[in-house]
Amino acid sequence: MSGIIADNISSNSGLIKAPSAGVWVKISAVSASSSATVSFTSGLDSTYSKYCFIFNNIHPGTGDEEFTFNMSIDRGSNYNVAKTTTYFRSVHDEANSYTNLGYDTGRDLAQGTGFQPLSSGVDAAADGSVSGYLYLFEPSSTTYVKHYISVVNAMVTTAYSMNDYSAGYANTTSAVDAVQFKMASGNIDAGIITLYGIN
Repeated sequence: MSGIIADNISSNSGLIKAPSAGVWVKISAVSASSSATVSFTSGLDSTYSKYCFIFNNIHPGTGDEEFTFNMSIDRGSNYNVAKTTTYFRSVHDEANSYTNLGYDTGRDLAQGTGFQPLSSGVDAAADGSVSGYLYLFEPSSTTYVKHYISVVNAMVTTAYSMNDYSAGYANTTSAVDAVQFKMASGNIDAGIITLYGIN
């Protein structure tokens, strides 16, 4: 993340300058603690053209569960926006005996309204977690679909490092005004999700 969040303007201001990416303004941060969901129901509006969610050491309550997200157009009353997405990942195990890079057909959506996986199954051991980011572009637009790009790295239950890439769009011209994160099953035991607006 050092290449994304670099050259701090002020450690206390919430303003971060990233190379050729404008000024980052911290909007809010949520610390999970045995939380079924983490929701952002304010702060996504026309103030910024780009938003970024930073995931820091998201630890699941139960093992082998995917970290997922969905969007809402009604301030979080429903998280069921239709999405078309892609998903691929790179893999390397701790024993240095297996590597792989490939498309994952089980984690993409074709006009699906369910929660989109952002990670493979995360290890619930004490040192297991997932970290990364998700960009959301022009969520307040009432003209275009809403694109997102996510990159995360997880320690999964088979002692592998999995670098997962997901991207796609919410197929709606309504403004997306809320986003929710959760594990596919069980709680988010711990971790911090921070929302930034980018000028």
